[in-house]
Amino acid sequence: MSDLVVFTGRAHPQLAHDICRHLGVELGAAEVFEFSNENIFVKINENVRGRDVFIVQPLSSPVNTSIVELLIMLDAFKRASAARVTAVVPYYAYGRTDKKDQPRVPITARLIADCLTIAGASRLLTLDLHAGQIQGFFNIPVDELTAQRLLARYWASKGLDNYTVVATDAGFAKKARNFAEILGAPLAIVEKRRIGNDGQTETMGLIGQITGRHALIVDDEIDSAGSLIQAARVVREQGALDIYACASHAIFSGKAVERLRGSEIKEVIVTDSVPLPPEKRLPIVTTLSIAELVAGAIIRIHDDRSVSELF
Repeated sequence: MSDLVVFTGRAHPQLAHDICRHLGVELGAAEVFEFSNENIFVKINENVRGRDVFIVQPLSSPVNTSIVELLIMLDAFKRASAARVTAVVPYYAYGRTDKKDQPRVPITARLIADCLTIAGASRLLTLDLHAGQIQGFFNIPVDELTAQRLLARYWASKGLDNYTVVATDAGFAKKARNFAEILGAPLAIVEKRRIGNDGQTETMGLIGQITGRHALIVDDEIDSAGSLIQAARVVREQGALDIYACASHAIFSGKAVERLRGSEIKEVIVTDSVPLPPEKRLPIVTTLSIAELVAGAIIRIHDDRSVSELF
């Protein structure tokens, strides 16, 4: 694989190192830093002409810095004559802004897609997009991985039975149903209504049976944890036993850590798609690595094989 090379920005270098370990390659040499005026500088310190380049960069906090950094790296590799540049974006920010649901608002998920393409991305490798239609915003190939089987394997290893998979809202019901089918478990859906644009929600009720059963609440990401805590309250009021939660992306913004620390949730299972700083690593949080999954996809893309083989 002499023509395959993996580079990373500053968003999540540990994940890039773990991916390289599974691939059996060294991480590519590059400098990425900010000047005192906050301008980002990138220099590639090895020859990439004609090579198959993969840049690992989740669009995680600080989100806007991570985005601009990735765009600059893409431009640098394009100008360095790389044969193909794949943006490996385990977490795709602005994914919620995927449609015009109000007058005079942007479709930012599409804007980010356009920026990545124009900057020089040949294809996108990502994980559990907030909305599947985001794939259609790109005019380049998109490979969307899912952490559902990784999360399901861990959950199954706990040996629990008598549980119900709970979707945090109707919008996630389809993916939650797929997850429930993997586990062979029944599904319940929390009915909720979103208030305004600040992430606040008002939970309305529960569709399905949870009384006398454990609850496994699932979502694509845990952001401020407001929806998760409200879902936990609803299932508790409906007679649930122990409450667990799992999600692909542990964003944990705002009051998320405080809310999780004071909640009745017994365990929160997430992946390392974004870095989790020490102050957010609560005892109830279990983090699973996606490095092997992403490495497998990179090998298949490089060899022009089907990525769906992974599933």
